[in-house]
Amino acid sequence: MRELDRALLDINFVREHIARTTQFKGYGPLTLAATGVFALGIAALQSELPTPSHGGALEFIAIWCATAAVAVALIGAEAVVRSRRLHEGMALEMLQSAIEQFLPAVTAGILITFALARWSPASLWMLPGLWQMLFSLGVFSTARILPKTVFVVGIWYLGCGLACLALGQSDPLSPWSMGIPFGGGQLLVACILKIRRRSGDADE
Repeated sequence: MRELDRALLDINFVREHIARTTQFKGYGPLTLAATGVFALGIAALQSELPTPSHGGALEFIAIWCATAAVAVALIGAEAVVRSRRLHEGMALEMLQSAIEQFLPAVTAGILITFALARWSPASLWMLPGLWQMLFSLGVFSTARILPKTVFVVGIWYLGCGLACLALGQSDPLSPWSMGIPFGGGQLLVACILKIRRRSGDADE
């Protein structure tokens, strides 16, 4: 039994190692592009709405958290389907590996949002920049299981985050401080994955 248990542990270790070093093919370019257009559309719609005299920051957070939830649901659903088709027996490990790359950044974003809303509401104007910088860390982390050029997307989010922090007080919680960075970032990664797929480095 000990030898069997050891063999099973070795197999699990090998599968986890493969999942962490194999390119993840679960992200679909069209869905990523759609979420980018969706973010730009939400920003355009929000910019046309009257600015509330009270609770504006909380409304901003609610809108963009809902937008993120829709995007995650769409991308996640497609990732499950594509992983089962393209990674077959390794689908579960590949999905777990992809989630593990982003989970720390997402968790930090949630905690920072709660902390600022609860104890420092005057600092909520910093959220767009902080969200983008945290997202850039997630992109940098997951770049090892995606085409190497995805690293450019991490630089995009990092630059946008820094710009939002530098300029945010002049136009606090502008819808475009979220729409442009996330819309542009999603469209950029969609283009990268589409080009790599056409070149034969990623299969549909």
